[in-house]
Amino acid sequence: MRTHITKHISNPKKLKEQLLHWSNQFKEVAFLDSNEYKQQYTSYDCIVAVDAFTSIITDYQNAFEDLYQYQSHSKDWLFGYLSYDLKNDAEALQSKNYDGLQFADLFFFQPKKMFLLKGQELVIQYLNLCDDEVDEDFEIITAIEVSSSSVECQLPSIQQRVSKEKYLQKVEKMLEYIYLGSIYEANFCMEFFAENANINPISTYEKLDAISEPPFATFFKNNEQYLLSASPERYLKKVGEKVISQPIKGTARRSFDLEQDAILKTELESNDKERSENIMIVDLVRNDLSHTATKGSVVVEELCKVYTFKQVHQMISTITATVDHAISPVEILKTTFPMGSMTGAPKIAAMKIIEELEVTKRGLYSGAVGYFTPTGDFDFNVVIRSILYNAKKQYLSFSVGSAITAQSIPEKEYEECLLKARAMFEVLQSN
Repeated sequence: MRTHITKHISNPKKLKEQLLHWSNQFKEVAFLDSNEYKQQYTSYDCIVAVDAFTSIITDYQNAFEDLYQYQSHSKDWLFGYLSYDLKNDAEALQSKNYDGLQFADLFFFQPKKMFLLKGQELVIQYLNLCDDEVDEDFEIITAIEVSSSSVECQLPSIQQRVSKEKYLQKVEKMLEYIYLGSIYEANFCMEFFAENANINPISTYEKLDAISEPPFATFFKNNEQYLLSASPERYLKKVGEKVISQPIKGTARRSFDLEQDAILKTELESNDKERSENIMIVDLVRNDLSHTATKGSVVVEELCKVYTFKQVHQMISTITATVDHAISPVEILKTTFPMGSMTGAPKIAAMKIIEELEVTKRGLYSGAVGYFTPTGDFDFNVVIRSILYNAKKQYLSFSVGSAITAQSIPEKEYEECLLKARAMFEVLQSN
């Protein structure tokens, strides 16, 4: 059982900063921030959950069944992640590529302490075993003076796992598969990494978030493993009997010149290649949702709508479905995971080719981070535009990708990857 306390907050932005810095004392942290972006279906401006009372950590084998047992028995708030390699539990697939990060395939925790912020209203939820700490904690949080970090960190030396020449060759190979009819589209990714990396995770996250201000920003910590994410994309949300998916496919750069920026946005809206990429993924998502949806309930609410973020314009579609209350939330995730925007179509064939041509195990990248509510609702992002860091191993990684279709030009796909990587480079190469 949880104690609920509601407080009025005069400066929500400052409180978010204070909560972030306060949370870092705990081994388990989930800090989820919408940055007040007016994204459809947003429930909270910010959620902070810390300090595991219980948790589950496992590899991909029987992972969804283990998660089902954990979620259905706890009937409480749970925060955590699904790595991309859970595909091996959902389908007869495998992952044998190099893994420098060595995160578990699945991790969720039941927090002792939670903060849910919406506008100027803050709801504090503590498990009864520690609810006598609410007032003292809130005093400490609101007294924190947030300032620029004075911790000296060595700038990591970032390396590219696959050379430009090799990348272009691999895209050509993927195009061969497309021309043969094996697949229509696949998301092809490459890793940038640093060894002997010593960074300050909180200040790195704050810089990354400030550059992009995305609707699904995340600071996630499991002991010495960190996700610093500026994700603009929702994977899947469930509210009651409604399920919502909002895949992104289609990217255009921003311009400081307002007239030029408007032209770039209009060009993206009418770009046949980008629209075809998006529509193929919409069809895949419709098919995935149909596995658990009530008959005839899958609807495309928005098709290829262009949204503007600080660094890029993105093409987003919104697909919804209705599910019967008897369908478990974990079953909905299992039958749609991994998300179509990070795989391709047909989905299983695309994942096999991705495994063949990529050289790094994706792990948490292109997986999902989010939460379950006590009633079985959930909301998960897509882990993109993110820095992953294993502090114990001092290994840092970020990956970027693009959708390869029959219309793809390898050189332009490479340029799109560099565009998506720009924010991470900027953050990691400045002190």
